Amino acid sequence: MLVAVFMFSLMDTAMKLLAAHYPSMQVAALRSLSSLPLVCAYVAWRGGFGTMLKVRWPLHLLRAGLGIAMLALFAFGLKKLSLAEAYSIFFIAPALITAMSVFFLKETVDLARWIAIAVGLGGVLVVLRPEGEGMLTLGGLAILGSAVCYAISAIAARVQSRTDSTRQMMFWLMLLMSIGATALAAPEWVALDPAHAWLLAGLAVSGFFGQLAITEAFSHGEASVVAPFEYSALAWGVAIDWLLWQALPDRYTLVGAAIIIGSGIYLVRHEKVHAEAEHP
Repeated sequence: MLVAVFMFSLMDTAMKLLAAHYPSMQVAALRSLSSLPLVCAYVAWRGGFGTMLKVRWPLHLLRAGLGIAMLALFAFGLKKLSLAEAYSIFFIAPALITAMSVFFLKETVDLARWIAIAVGLGGVLVVLRPEGEGMLTLGGLAILGSAVCYAISAIAARVQSRTDSTRQMMFWLMLLMSIGATALAAPEWVALDPAHAWLLAGLAVSGFFGQLAITEAFSHGEASVVAPFEYSALAWGVAIDWLLWQALPDRYTLVGAAIIIGSGIYLVRHEKVHAEAEHP
């Protein structure tokens, strides 16, 4: 998980650098297109193309649409915010997944977890600072919207995983996102600068290996143990912000992030206790 988070931090850095030169939807398209050849090679190596058409198409189309929106909103947010600020807001996603599971998966969430979810949302407000000269900006709201799209996609993936394999989910998500994002970006497409080839290569490699690493992490470790390491992204975000842009998060961002992370870790740990109580 630590390797996965590091890779995704590099991927987000490449997206932030590209977002300074290209429209947000084009950055979303480039993210998908750059990784598609590696995903195809991986599926071919694992011999998975023979079963690629036997999938639940409505869920694949839903997740592709959500993925496009998530990437475009995240790329837009990165134009306005630092990595640390963007990560702090995006960390609300686990709480949103828990809340949405009640409505979409008919799971039971007790009062303690609802309180943790509310505390996490309060942490987001601390980061956004709605009053005065706070950061309740289009960038902050875009990252929040991206987290909502991610949470809905994660719920859909839980349902999808009952019938479709990981290879099928990875392949169709990347292919459909590539097609959809490219079509949407086409009217305002900006010609690629050859000097950005290294950023595109980094985007492809970091995104692909990050996805592989996170899949392996959850395959070989308990979610309650592995998931909290996702929050190490904040450390990478702070380090990269300082190295590339000489920017550091202010105290509101750090306090808000601490609240959101604390809420998220409680929810993940509580899931483990709840599961053990149901299956002693």
